Amino acid sequence: MSSVAVVQAGDVPDPSVRNLLDQDTLKWVFVGGKGGVGKTTCSSIVSILLASVRSSVLVISTDPAHNLSDAFQQRFTKFPTLVKGFSNLYAMEIDPKVENDDFGNEGMEGFISELTNAIPGVDEAMSFAEMLKLVQTMDYSVVVFDTAPTGHTLRLLQFPATLEKGLEKMMDLKNRFGGLINQATRLFGLGDELNEDAMLGRLEGMKDVIEQVNRQFKDPDLTTFVCVCIPEFLSLYETERLVQELAKFEIDAHNIIINQVIFDEEAVESKLLKARVKMQQKYVDQFHMLYDDFNITKLPLLPEEVCGVQALQNFSKHFLAPYTPTLKRGSVEELEERVSTLKSSLQVAEAELDRVRKGKQVA
Repeated sequence: MSSVAVVQAGDVPDPSVRNLLDQDTLKWVFVGGKGGVGKTTCSSIVSILLASVRSSVLVISTDPAHNLSDAFQQRFTKFPTLVKGFSNLYAMEIDPKVENDDFGNEGMEGFISELTNAIPGVDEAMSFAEMLKLVQTMDYSVVVFDTAPTGHTLRLLQFPATLEKGLEKMMDLKNRFGGLINQATRLFGLGDELNEDAMLGRLEGMKDVIEQVNRQFKDPDLTTFVCVCIPEFLSLYETERLVQELAKFEIDAHNIIINQVIFDEEAVESKLLKARVKMQQKYVDQFHMLYDDFNITKLPLLPEEVCGVQALQNFSKHFLAPYTPTLKRGSVEELEERVSTLKSSLQVAEAELDRVRKGKQVA
């Protein structure tokens, strides 16, 4: 699907996100996928990696359940804030709903409320347009979007059409009622607060911003979408749906990150984990079969959360080079580790048995 990364016959795309760092024309990077697959962690690390090769990077959360603050362990707001430990990485969290003070007066606010009820999604579209207007004035080298789960993200891509409907609704009202609204506002001393031309101009201005950015979104030199998933059926299905929708919107995508992978080479003894390895491998193979021209990056399942700048930076190495388990099954080191674990488990079991026997004697 990508028009940027051309894969020769027989070649396997690099299993990393290094292509994102090498593509210095990129302006917009979207990171999205099913809920709970690690989108925020991935978008945070992608932004950290981009900050190492770009002059200025902004990462924006458009998910109502903001997690950027948790990932970086730093409070962010709807205004860009410098991430601690960096001189060129900024973060912000926006609410995908129109805020009352975005429109300056009660009359406009009331009208927007009515328009929102008439056209589902227009409030998010207008909020997104306001945010893009703000971002465009800041001149960041690249902007990374930590998006909401797939359904919300697809709505975001439909915003130009949503605002088009808003304009059509406005024009319909204007044609039907003519100057009645203006006469009423003058009669009640509201001045130009509810002037339909002013409202129409506001919507058209937003639509112009959205359409300008939308043209950039469809340019593979400027925009790409990184799909994050886990090796399970529902996530595979959601990723396929997302990739197809992106193709329909003509938005480039050539990176898939498969998160929470338990590697077959890992020294796994648990029957449950062995079953999970077998199940996961089936879906990993399907990802490679379906997306053989994508850069597919596999990330390991960790025993702990990835929170804080240091943890994010430590985990970022797996985005640039394939993960290799510290202990490989069958190696001398793995066997020594297994013997040591078994001895320790035996000692614990013997102590537990001794305690139970003494308890029975007392009874």
